[in-house]
Amino acid sequence: MTSFDTSPQLGVWRALLALAVVFVMLATTGWTALRQEREPTALQASLSAWKDGRTGGHALPDPKAAPARLAEFFASLTDHQQTALAHDYALAVGNMNGAPVELRYRANRIALGQQIRIEAARTHDERLSPGGQREAGRRLDRYEALRTAGRQILAFDPDGSGRVAEVLGDLDRAERISVVVPGVDTDLLTFQRTDRRWSAPAGMAQALFDAERASSPGTRTAVIAWADYTSPDGLGIDSATAMRAESGAVRLNALLHALPGTSQVSMFCHSYGSVVCGVAARGMPERVADIAVAGSPGMRVEKASQLGTDARVWAMRDADDWVQDVPHLELGGLGHGEDPMAGAFGARLLSSRDAKGHGGYFVPGTDSLRNLADIGTGAYRSVRCAGKTGQEDSCRVGLSDTTTAGRA
Repeated sequence: MTSFDTSPQLGVWRALLALAVVFVMLATTGWTALRQEREPTALQASLSAWKDGRTGGHALPDPKAAPARLAEFFASLTDHQQTALAHDYALAVGNMNGAPVELRYRANRIALGQQIRIEAARTHDERLSPGGQREAGRRLDRYEALRTAGRQILAFDPDGSGRVAEVLGDLDRAERISVVVPGVDTDLLTFQRTDRRWSAPAGMAQALFDAERASSPGTRTAVIAWADYTSPDGLGIDSATAMRAESGAVRLNALLHALPGTSQVSMFCHSYGSVVCGVAARGMPERVADIAVAGSPGMRVEKASQLGTDARVWAMRDADDWVQDVPHLELGGLGHGEDPMAGAFGARLLSSRDAKGHGGYFVPGTDSLRNLADIGTGAYRSVRCAGKTGQEDSCRVGLSDTTTAGRA
């Protein structure tokens, strides 16, 4: 699953909120298991090798340097030198904010090829259990799909459940950039699906990209399916707290501050992804013009004005979305605060007609997807608002259409 979409588990969520005092006790007594020491991950090994590497007789810069510094470094290199670095330090370059996006695509294609060979061998490794071999087969299938010609993988980390980000469109030349942030149970294996395609990150991004092009054919758009954070696993403690959101917010803002160009950015945050966006909002760059949440359990604030951003805040929820029954409060670290659909929250409320539940906001043909596409292309006067008769314009107050002309 990509996000909260299993209504029978609502009781679990409510129980977690009711047991806030238990959470506090567990937190203070060290409920999180200590990690055992282990070998460096593939990404860590690549970064370590980078730190000791050289090109043109010079040491390589700190991979954690500011994106502008890294961009300056790569711009000083020849094409041959850039290509050599992508081959020698594939995962490091493929995940390096500040590296040219085309070079990151190339590096991640190389890294995926390396992981394909590893998993192909694991599928026949007799030291693994049958279940372990099947798991290797599933990862092999996913890596091969991600490496399909034409796919643009902006980030890739095979460690654990894995992380990935993919770009649709020309990120360097885009006039508008959209970033899709998914919710719980998001990893490499659930990044794309045949079943319930439009509720998986890759499907969400593809649907939004197609809808944006249909909405505004003359606007150059790019969409990022951003699953480059470790999301909560199901409806447990992690999904009821901000711990995963806080670490995800750091990674999200690192991406946003490294995006090429100066075009406006719109955030589309689904389910627990809206918690990530809420935590990240204060640190987002000024070019982020919109934060739209769908099926949100909360954004860790009581009012949109407390997010610490000048971006427009939009919210939608389908009438059949079970997340509306989640208690919207924060107690002892559990829960995510006020309902973004509440009038007191202060978001611009969007129609989500035909969305069909928690996982249906990006399904083609729905009001929800059309609205997201209009926001992504700056066609604000075209969005359809939620509300009763006579409130059809309520979410559009004070707005005019814009593409590259700046925020209305």
